[in-house]
Amino acid sequence: METALCGRRSRGCGDTDEGCAALTSALRSNPSHLRELDLSFNKVGDSGVKQLSDLLQDPHCKLEILKLMDCVVTYKGCAALNSALRSNPSHLRELDLSSNKVGDSGVKLLSDLLQGPHCKLEILGLRDCGVTDEGCAALTSALRSNPSHLRELDLYGNKLRDSDVKLLSDLKEDPHYKLETLEC
Repeated sequence: METALCGRRSRGCGDTDEGCAALTSALRSNPSHLRELDLSFNKVGDSGVKQLSDLLQDPHCKLEILKLMDCVVTYKGCAALNSALRSNPSHLRELDLSSNKVGDSGVKLLSDLLQGPHCKLEILGLRDCGVTDEGCAALTSALRSNPSHLRELDLYGNKLRDSDVKLLSDLKEDPHYKLETLEC
């Protein structure tokens, strides 16, 4: 499995959407080998996520893990990811958008994606993303309608009420659902 990391040596290296454009261009030439991409702690932004999303739409793209923690991603980036993963949903298993300004609007888009019958996402990181009861309700509804894949959900550091956490905890306790790890 090949891995591209903007990690230990370059994590937080200040890569911007321009760096993402160069990376995406390089990956387009041979998208089938890359399995993991970690661009965490870089200023990728929504335009960089849009470029990555274009790559994700390629039917030859086999990316399984995408980490974009603290990358200045907002609703617009979630919209690009949603669109890309709807057109080529079969490979991505882990998505981490923690510490971005995703908010309830972005979470609703991701929830729509989770409801899709072809979504295979197993791990979703949304730590410190400005999620409230509205986004939590959308996630709960999505997990109820497609219970077979998501195993880990990280919502730590969001503005959730006890009743929101209870709804998700109930899903975790129900053997019908695959949710094994819930951080709230």
